[in-house]
Amino acid sequence: MSEKAARCLGSMFQRISIAINAEKDRLSELDGAIGDADHGITMSLGFMAVNAELAKLDPARASPSEIFAVAASAFLDAVGASTGPLYATAFRRAAQALKTDETLSPACQAMIVNEMRAGIQQRGKGQRGDKTMLDAWIPAAEAAIEARERALEVAGMWDAILDAAETGADSTSSMIAARGRAARLGQRSLGHIDPGAASAVIILRAMKDTFAKD
Repeated sequence: MSEKAARCLGSMFQRISIAINAEKDRLSELDGAIGDADHGITMSLGFMAVNAELAKLDPARASPSEIFAVAASAFLDAVGASTGPLYATAFRRAAQALKTDETLSPACQAMIVNEMRAGIQQRGKGQRGDKTMLDAWIPAAEAAIEARERALEVAGMWDAILDAAETGADSTSSMIAARGRAARLGQRSLGHIDPGAASAVIILRAMKDTFAKD
């Protein structure tokens, strides 16, 4: 099971990288309105680095926890901006949790989403409504937890997770940024979707394509 799970997570990170790379121009355009216009490039470089390091692992010997741990180190090494430590912490939290459950069952998948949310929130100290990636990750994690409580099947759980993340990301256009570089704009940050929330949706959609379809 460990080998199958490791291969599944490797496929997940490949999907994320491909999806982020396809949307990097849009993400950087979103970032250009309220930030440094480099979010798409940064995220693309980060996940390409993750996959380069994961390609060095033997899936037959790697554990799911190790996959996330390697992803954390690779992303942090490649991305020096604030996004690097946030996702590195998210991946480390997921890696730690997978030491107790590496089944990749629906409950385990929900745990991964929630632990990633917890890592980002732990590192960034943000809350819902700050106009950050947490405006996608927090509702996604809440949807994951609720779906498990309702015993939804995998596809239904991921539909709920992605719907919540998309709604959360869209809602950032009506927010005034409270954290990050965008906070310096004050009222001028209104009307723009947060690029971190937008990239979170891309990541979660790739995770859904992995877990719900594979």
